[in-house]
Amino acid sequence: MGRANPDHSIASTRLKKGDQVVVITGADRGTTGRLLDIDKKHGTGLVEGVNMKFKHMRRSQEMPQGGRTQREYPVNLSNLAFYDAESGKGVRVGVEQVDGKRVRVVRPSGKQIEG
Repeated sequence: MGRANPDHSIASTRLKKGDQVVVITGADRGTTGRLLDIDKKHGTGLVEGVNMKFKHMRRSQEMPQGGRTQREYPVNLSNLAFYDAESGKGVRVGVEQVDGKRVRVVRPSGKQIEG
């Protein structure tokens, strides 16, 4: 038995950059925001306005006085769900074939997702 190949541990998700998502568990539960970035290797995503933490910055040419800046930190993809504006809650996303193309659909209603 050898070690697990790190290339096989890439997370799969039906969420895309720019999607409106809702946090389904954790300290920011119920918060909605736009998905800014996805890191499939680590299985995390960066959501606008979620998991805000302070980063202590050293003095530099760009920031002459230093100080604390607030920024988003990654959230595990398993803690996020696609936000459906019609139902006003987090929903599952499926994939269907329509005219030979794969399109994402909202699971309970079957409505297509643009984008």
